[in-house]
Amino acid sequence: MNTEELQVAAFEIILNSGNARSMVHEAFEAMRQGDYDLAKQKLADANDEMLKAHQAQTDLLQKYAGGVEIKIEIIMVHAQDHLMTTMTLREVALEMLELYKKLN
Repeated sequence: MNTEELQVAAFEIILNSGNARSMVHEAFEAMRQGDYDLAKQKLADANDEMLKAHQAQTDLLQKYAGGVEIKIEIIMVHAQDHLMTTMTLREVALEMLELYKKLN
């Protein structure tokens, strides 16, 4: 896999996980406003974006498993960090949504 292909995959992961992260923050705002249905929808939308990012990651792993040499660059490390942080943030948001609903 050449550098350009790797960078395209990394930016796809960053873009989609960044979109998901924005949606999670929108869900937090909806929770603060008491709009739990909107928060739930934003978290579902965030999950859809994360699935796109995860698919790009899975494609790389499948290529690697198939014997394609993949040179890890700092942008890929950043992309992986971005995705995993967003996944964790969404999990926390799902728990917070349930807590908000119990409090109100």
